[in-house]
Amino acid sequence: MLSNLEFVDTIRKDVGRNISQEQKSNLGQFMTPLPVARFMAAQFRPSTLQTCRLLDAGAGVGSLTSAFLDRWVSGGFDFKQAEVTTYEIDDVLHAHLSRTLTEYAGKLPLKANAIQRDFIVEAVKRLQSGQGAGFTHAILNPPYKKINSASQHRHLLRQVGIETVNLYSAFVALTIELMETGGEIVAIIPRSFCNGAYYRSFRESLLKKTALKHIHLFDSRNKAFKEDAVLQENVIITLEKNAPQGEVTVSTSFDDSFADYKLHRYPFERIVFMNDPEKFIHVPTSPEHNEIELSAEIIHSLKDIGLEVSTGAVVDFRVKDFLCAEPETGAVPLLYPNHFSGCSVEYPKKDSRKPNAIRRTPETEKWLYPNGCYVVVRRFSSKEEKRRVVASVVLSNTFDAPVLGFENHLNVFHFQKKGLPEDLAVGLAAFLNSTAVDENFRRFSGHTQVNATDLRTMKYPSRETLIRLGQWTKAQLELSQKTFDKGLELITWLNTKI
Repeated sequence: MLSNLEFVDTIRKDVGRNISQEQKSNLGQFMTPLPVARFMAAQFRPSTLQTCRLLDAGAGVGSLTSAFLDRWVSGGFDFKQAEVTTYEIDDVLHAHLSRTLTEYAGKLPLKANAIQRDFIVEAVKRLQSGQGAGFTHAILNPPYKKINSASQHRHLLRQVGIETVNLYSAFVALTIELMETGGEIVAIIPRSFCNGAYYRSFRESLLKKTALKHIHLFDSRNKAFKEDAVLQENVIITLEKNAPQGEVTVSTSFDDSFADYKLHRYPFERIVFMNDPEKFIHVPTSPEHNEIELSAEIIHSLKDIGLEVSTGAVVDFRVKDFLCAEPETGAVPLLYPNHFSGCSVEYPKKDSRKPNAIRRTPETEKWLYPNGCYVVVRRFSSKEEKRRVVASVVLSNTFDAPVLGFENHLNVFHFQKKGLPEDLAVGLAAFLNSTAVDENFRRFSGHTQVNATDLRTMKYPSRETLIRLGQWTKAQLELSQKTFDKGLELITWLNTKI
């Protein structure tokens, strides 16, 4: 005979098959598979509370609540009674959720309230009315969807001091506000909040109001919600409201079978670096320090070494009247990611769907850079690529043109919108292409996007070291991954003089 949770999981699968991929995407809601639900319920510490007050926002058919209540039934908690509050706005899902809770209420000392209203609207009302903190436990798989800056949700969130860009971070932020001191939250959310400027306010609030206890990382980006074909790097986080921050447990598994589960504990200083104003959240996957962390030489900011990095200024759909398929009189090169392959530049790109040039006019002049040496890093990498950070050099003699355009899918290293000395540019690209940099980058960036803010936050060797690295790199017969790694080892760690 199926357990309650197993029965709920059969409902989840049946309902999921009847919801189109488009509808799931529009709702931003992907229901939690049984193994993940059980794992999340197991993250709560044993409790001697007499009354549990559980919140499940975006509850779907009730998978997470069922996993939590099943743990209570099996003796994992010593509650005398529980009050469960769930939010689910979808008619079909709410009907199944209500039946699930009724089933449990018939067997447990349980008071259940299945609310079919917008969680953000209701949570803001609750906070504004002074009913705020009250939940002892929260378990959630919130919807994943961007919030328009002019939307009602954004307006409501600002009323209670929450500034964020996605429903998932809004749900977590509101849940934190609704918890009592010592209350625990377990949530499965995209890893994208760990870095980037858009989530800085959310990170600051989370780290100020809770202790980060546990992070679980799925190595595969398509396994946590494989039935819904979700390509997203997810983490499961465990938070405790108003608790002192101590060590952080980091666990990993390839997928939701947890067959290769590994666990390590780290001092908080390895998760959030002490002097990082962006409060990036790093997720180390082994206790060994990354070479970048250990280096006494790689301690400089871009400002220290006289460099800047910006997102490419040309947004093609905004200047489509000025784009040219091929170079022509009055036009200058417009560089896209597809013009770069490894360390080489292919221009013009034949048989490309992207234009190769942009007309130089008074309207486009402000988006163009003087011809010179630049380092470019693609903002997006495909899921098949082994590397996140891929850097290329644009040399001043590559183009017979006074100015260049860089498309918005590139990050451009420059100084005051001018080119760099060639040796510095080559050395910077070699450093960025090293395995150690890529490994370090992955510790705080779980998605395929490389933002200018990410590159701005990284630490670099000194300007002099980068110049020496550039001189050494130019003397090599071939440029390969082995070359980049050897160059960094020789020059930055062994301090070999060229």
